Amino acid sequence: MAEILFLEDEVTIREVIVEYMNVAGHKVTECGNGDEAVERLKEKNFDLAVLDIRVPGISGLKVLEHIRTELKSDMGVIMLTAYEDINTQVEAFNFFADDYITKPASPIILLKRIEVLLRRISDDVKMKDSSLVIDDKAYRAYYEGKDLNLTVSEFLLIKTLHDSPNQVLSREQLILSIFNEDYIGNDRIIDAHIKNLRKKLPVNVIDTVIGIGYRWKED
Repeated sequence: MAEILFLEDEVTIREVIVEYMNVAGHKVTECGNGDEAVERLKEKNFDLAVLDIRVPGISGLKVLEHIRTELKSDMGVIMLTAYEDINTQVEAFNFFADDYITKPASPIILLKRIEVLLRRISDDVKMKDSSLVIDDKAYRAYYEGKDLNLTVSEFLLIKTLHDSPNQVLSREQLILSIFNEDYIGNDRIIDAHIKNLRKKLPVNVIDTVIGIGYRWKED
């Protein structure tokens, strides 16, 4: 169940979508104009907002801007609107809207978009709660929110070890994870990378297994 703020001035559309949201188990706060939406945002915290753009009072885009700049909130936001022009969509994403759905929209599809966004938000929270975060897409690793400033090779090495906790990996296995089969040279290059990783990691989580390789100690 999620706390959802729903801004929509067309009563019939609002009633139908709210009914679908309620059946899905969400708790919905309805608003018919932008000013009311801002007031509700001041009163309580929401997990997600679904905002129509063209509404009485301030627009849904202004409500989105308020969420990101005044409240400094990273809550999920889906724009639901009849506007299909690229400029309006770009403006919405400039204020970090998470999704943009044009009307007429199927309530079922909207619920699926909400489900996906809530799952992503939940995963992000889990990542923030972890001391060590490995971002596969950005090739970055963080410890307690601080960027470890790893090279690509160091990142691939820490990811390989981290993904196989308590498993001893040989230098040859680690070389393959970094260079595939293209590397020709001394396998002791792994020792140099491990030395650099240990300097950058605030905790001792990499064990040396003499004569074999290295092991990631699971916390």
